[in-house]
Amino acid sequence: MTSRILLTGATGFTGQHFMRLAQSRGHQVVTLQSDLGDGQSIQQELANQAITHVVHLAGISSVDHAHESDFYKVNTVGTTVLLKALLQGQPHLKSVLIASSANVYGNCEQSPIAETQPPAPVNHYAASKLAMEHMALAYADRLPIFITRPFNYTGPGQSPSFLIPKLVDHFARRAPVIELGNLHVEREFNDVRMVCEAYLLLLEQATVGQIYNLCTGLTYNLQQVLAMLESLTGHTMEVRVNPAFVRTNEVHRLCGAPGKLIETIGPLPERPLVDCLSAILQAHG
Repeated sequence: MTSRILLTGATGFTGQHFMRLAQSRGHQVVTLQSDLGDGQSIQQELANQAITHVVHLAGISSVDHAHESDFYKVNTVGTTVLLKALLQGQPHLKSVLIASSANVYGNCEQSPIAETQPPAPVNHYAASKLAMEHMALAYADRLPIFITRPFNYTGPGQSPSFLIPKLVDHFARRAPVIELGNLHVEREFNDVRMVCEAYLLLLEQATVGQIYNLCTGLTYNLQQVLAMLESLTGHTMEVRVNPAFVRTNEVHRLCGAPGKLIETIGPLPERPLVDCLSAILQAHG
């Protein structure tokens, strides 16, 4: 079924991938141009647009963003302003996807982590996302809202400030040395294309007011990722641990339980990490 999807954060990493996928499947995508904090401008921009679905990806996604207050201004308050605007003049809405983050779970002893796990954020990024969730769900009686909590994912076009693109860049340049933080943290490194495919399916199948972990349950440590890149490039680097890159309150193991997601949308597309790394290398040039 063709939809008319309002996409926020269209120029961002995930937004660009989602827009290409949605358009390739025949959906119309309307990209929000207004500032998230300007509700009047958003209403004017969306007047007579007949939006059927919303994918809200806009926000500050880097945990290390310099100004802590910006997390709340953009992620929490900005989302609320958007939802207020959607209440005005969008009678055809069928679903509104609000992208949160698995970071809301914090340093969790329970792993894999299910949606029933109480959130315990340990940084301002995660705290702003959790506050955003609470504010968004307060609108679920008037808007068909559901929440996604993606675990780590990557792919071509992701900022080099993130770990996987940093690693790929060093291997592509055949750098002799790389400085990293904790080599023993375990993360899911899912493919952004899988995430976008899941978003499209959730738009049609998610239940209003529900929260969905977006994950595979597969984790990798940095040694495993380095080994894959060594195999793909034939290059080996010296790895140095830089204490400055070891974060306070580091989330040691972040692994999601995908049961609820799979129950809702069916089996997840298989996209092995080595294939994702290969795609990033190719895009790197």
